[in-house]
Amino acid sequence: MPVACARRAISWPAAEDGSSTVPRSAGGPVPEEVVFGHCLLLLTSVTRVPGRERAFFLIKMVALQVCSSDHVIMKPDFEMEKALIARGALRVAGVDEVGRGPLAGPVTAAAVILDPQNIPEGLNDSKQLSKKRREHLAELLKDCAVVSVGHASVAEIEQENILRASHIAMQRALAGLHTAPDHVLIDGSMIPRGLNLAATPVVKGDTRCLSISAASIVAKIARDRIMVDLAQQHPGYGWETNMGYGSKSHISALQNLGPTPHHRRTFKPVHNMLYQEKIVSD
Repeated sequence: MPVACARRAISWPAAEDGSSTVPRSAGGPVPEEVVFGHCLLLLTSVTRVPGRERAFFLIKMVALQVCSSDHVIMKPDFEMEKALIARGALRVAGVDEVGRGPLAGPVTAAAVILDPQNIPEGLNDSKQLSKKRREHLAELLKDCAVVSVGHASVAEIEQENILRASHIAMQRALAGLHTAPDHVLIDGSMIPRGLNLAATPVVKGDTRCLSISAASIVAKIARDRIMVDLAQQHPGYGWETNMGYGSKSHISALQNLGPTPHHRRTFKPVHNMLYQEKIVSD
């Protein structure tokens, strides 16, 4: 019988003698490479299973998915991409978005296909990097990777919803790649509706897959530059530093100056303010 892996709704295969194979640590986090290596040992349990190559691939993918547990130390690597490349998906794209939470501005996504032989050092979740480091890596990626950026406007966020708009931005980023990917690794738990490419959602992917980390950096840089430009057109909201997020200074400016065409009126702080203004005017 399978043994349930701690904190994850994933069936973890039992050893042939029925004992648990869930990786454990003496009071501390389990390094990702330990989990991955432990999973490879499970191949002894599938030697008599038809389609052993597919079983091997699935064990590798489950190992990497389990590494999203809070008990596992995560750092981005190229293991998921290598597993897909080994199965014939020579061009693997990582996709991530930025800008779901702000009160103003578009939601932006990036798609990146890394060259396995030329991956820049230091790729990580964009939130873990300094602005200077992000900008440096983004420039490197332009020269050594296939990169595309897509956006969904404030109007589209209002018409659809922020989740759907972020998926639209992802699809536009993928459509902009001059080389179509064979497989897509998407940050999050969902695949955009209508995507006609083979894809795998990866929870916390920007901290686990180098391709998604690269996409997070490119998307962050692209959107930040848009917000800096918009800050020139609409001074006072601090978009050049808060990037449209609901900081105290942004909320205060919103109360004093009112919303701009770039504010998301369906988002609660902006919506509430407009509603209150309507009540006062009535």
